[in-house]
Amino acid sequence: MEFSHDDNNDLPLTKFESMLKTNHVLFFDSEEFENIIHHYLNQGKIALAKKAIKLGLDQHPTSINLRLFKVEIYVFEDKLIEADTLLNELYNLDPMNEEIYIQKANIFSKKDDHEQAIQVLKKALELTDDVVDLYSLIGMEYLFLDQFEEAKQFFMKCLEEDIEDYSALYNIIYCFEYLNQTEEAIDYLNVFLDKNPYCEVAWHQLGKQYYTLKNYKKALAAFDFAIISDDTFVGAYIERGKVLEKLKRFEEAIENYTITLKLDEPTSFALLRIGFCYEKLKNDDLAVQYYYKTVHEDPLLDKGWIAITRYYNRKRNYQKALYYINKAINIDTENVTYWKLYSQINQRLNHFEEAERGFKRTLELGNYELSTWLSRGDLLIKLGEPEAAIFNFEQAVEFYPENAELEYRLAGLYFSLNENDKGIFHLKNGLCYNEEYTFIIDELFPEVANKLLVKNLLKENQ
Repeated sequence: MEFSHDDNNDLPLTKFESMLKTNHVLFFDSEEFENIIHHYLNQGKIALAKKAIKLGLDQHPTSINLRLFKVEIYVFEDKLIEADTLLNELYNLDPMNEEIYIQKANIFSKKDDHEQAIQVLKKALELTDDVVDLYSLIGMEYLFLDQFEEAKQFFMKCLEEDIEDYSALYNIIYCFEYLNQTEEAIDYLNVFLDKNPYCEVAWHQLGKQYYTLKNYKKALAAFDFAIISDDTFVGAYIERGKVLEKLKRFEEAIENYTITLKLDEPTSFALLRIGFCYEKLKNDDLAVQYYYKTVHEDPLLDKGWIAITRYYNRKRNYQKALYYINKAINIDTENVTYWKLYSQINQRLNHFEEAERGFKRTLELGNYELSTWLSRGDLLIKLGEPEAAIFNFEQAVEFYPENAELEYRLAGLYFSLNENDKGIFHLKNGLCYNEEYTFIIDELFPEVANKLLVKNLLKENQ
């Protein structure tokens, strides 16, 4: 029994709290104490729960249920030795009490001994008719062990006992998804929906499985049924909008996202998607309006700032694009895409040092694309740092060992530093790999191209 403020069930709670204020000790039966403790635990009021346990045991020292609450508090506070000691005492008094086994399993679980926890919970199953919670606990222990097949079976048992146990349904689908069993998940959900055809959660999950398979027609139908089952189901409208985007039905997608804004508090995700849809419809003014609404709703959403950045980048308003890419990077400093865009924007603004710094950061984050090495190296050449450029291109050669673009650049750099032997070596490599890239010498190193040694080497290869 739980307390409700709509009836007289909260009278013991009111009496108890009054007693705490006045310090007058009043009598409660053990069941009243259990309900009071249960209420405080559900509310997360651990200190009050502990007071109720102490007072309860003062008045009912032999109550096993009150002592089990004490075990629960011990476990919560990681006092596992004390919890185990008390449980052993209680087991000697009442070896058929399933709650003792549940708390024992809880201790094993806290110690990461999940297999032992499962064995104890299975013993508890033999002692009770109320099996749903135990099936769920066993399923969770199997999840801790990454044994998804076994976990799935126990969550299915939960749903067989209680067809409205949507927590179990979500866990079943999680197991299917982890096991990459999309088709099996669809079969299971269809069988479930035959028994419970108005379950919006199941329709929603079915739609997501079809979406994974890119079967957008069936996904759309499933989300339609989810909305028929519950026309206030925000998640179904969101997913329906995503499907409509895939089908390039952008006006309808906007309608679905807009419905979610009316049903609930506006979400940055919905606002962002509306912006993208307007962008696809070539309505840039409305698109950027929704991007601004997105970052107003959630200033820490980097995807909102990057959408604005790309908008101004396309409009060639690089100063504004730079302002907003900095916003995105401040939120997510590890995003390679953002740093590359930062570098490209700075390059267009002739901010070469900042652009080089951005490409360097991109490489540090593990983006080893050839274009990144080339862009950074060319900027170092422009900034008059030939040694740093050589080091950059030599690192790139480790990833792209027979690349003419790198070899011509290294040749030009070494010739410009009058290290002719190394210059000849790299120029010959470049000519061997691809003669068509000799223009790199002319473009990046015009003074080197005019050297007689270089001219002769190029003539020899014609």
